[in-house]
Amino acid sequence: MLTYDLKKSPGVPLYEALYRCIRGDILSGALKPGEKLPSKRALAENLEVSKITVEAAYNQLLSEGYIASREKVGYFVEAAERPAPVSAPPELPTAEKPKPVVLDLTANGTEQFPFSVWSRLQREVMLDYGEALLEPLPNRGVPELRQAIASHLAAFRGMRVDPENILIGAGTDFLYNLLIQLLGREKVYAVEEPGYGKIRRVYAAGGVKTVSAVMDDRGVRPESLEQADVLHCSPSHHFPTGIVTPVSRRLELLDWANKGEKWIIEDDYDSEFRFDAHPMPAMQSLDAGGRVIYMNTFSKSLAPSIRISYMVLPAGLMAEFQRRLGFYSCTVPSFEQYTLARFLSRGYFEKHINRMRKFYKNRRNTVISLLKACPYAHRLTIQEQDAGLHFLLKVQTDLSDRALSEKLEALGVRVRTLSSYYHDRTEDLHCLVVNYSGLKEEQLSSVLSAIALE
Repeated sequence: MLTYDLKKSPGVPLYEALYRCIRGDILSGALKPGEKLPSKRALAENLEVSKITVEAAYNQLLSEGYIASREKVGYFVEAAERPAPVSAPPELPTAEKPKPVVLDLTANGTEQFPFSVWSRLQREVMLDYGEALLEPLPNRGVPELRQAIASHLAAFRGMRVDPENILIGAGTDFLYNLLIQLLGREKVYAVEEPGYGKIRRVYAAGGVKTVSAVMDDRGVRPESLEQADVLHCSPSHHFPTGIVTPVSRRLELLDWANKGEKWIIEDDYDSEFRFDAHPMPAMQSLDAGGRVIYMNTFSKSLAPSIRISYMVLPAGLMAEFQRRLGFYSCTVPSFEQYTLARFLSRGYFEKHINRMRKFYKNRRNTVISLLKACPYAHRLTIQEQDAGLHFLLKVQTDLSDRALSEKLEALGVRVRTLSSYYHDRTEDLHCLVVNYSGLKEEQLSSVLSAIALE
């Protein structure tokens, strides 16, 4: 007869304690395959528990296949594969721990987020919409947000946009993949060289061919686009060089698109941050042929975790999207969409951006002052465009770009070189991309005093 001390499992129901004991005996081999178990009544009397407790334990063992029931005969142990003995994992060679990051010049900052306003609007949305927040959404996004975005683009980017042509998505990566399906995987995509490497990787993962769009000091050169069907560019503020494409070059690119029935994806990711002049008008506002797809995101201007991006499709392309891909659901929760719609339409976003411009302009000026005052300032050249949240820092050094990065990393400074943003070139440029949005001035001052350039 099976005998177990079920009182040794405090906080566990009796039936589960019994189930565990019998299962353990089956797995250990104490109960052999084919061995008959005691009847429910007999085991209940032996363990001084109720018949219901034994029945519940047997039912659990039955459902997991540890025992089998034969009608009018009883319960029998099934063959159970014993778990392989766990061997100790091999000892890994001791490696030197990476030096902690003291200063990260690659990360985006999250200061100045308007928590009080945002949380108040969230409460309003909850009260005003209630259970309606649980209902299915239009696949393009809620009308309130699309209208608020259209009004914002008209006021600040000089764009006349029909809200029906705006598509909301959870991050630009998702929208890129929609475009791949909409435009076709047979298309060749040109991406800026140098450029944000993730864009090239997203397109490659989507199964499309990419080529490099060669740049000069005026932006993408149209003659480098002979093989391309689609151009992905950021004419208002290129990353990482900071180049702003003048109107004359924009018109050349539009001419390329119109003559060959090509497409331009205008990535306007941080156009709001221009410190000493108004933002350049979007290329989309110059597009009379309906060849520009405008994209932007609130992840940069609000916070990286707010994954709300959007694109403005030409009317014909939006109709094609609805016909072929309209089955896709909107990927941004309605709660966040309604909150952002009120944030935009009530002027809070404009106030936030103005406050951010002032804050980051002061930080940029402080960073530049610290660099100009450091002992080796004569070997540094700051290259900036008064826009965006980064600038280029040319370094006079005999070190290779890789050696320079490793030296800074050893001091706890995480930074990327300009050469690392090239896909087709490997020569050293001795230039650092300094993202100062997440930087603390006191950290920079301490690090600068510890660096000795060779």
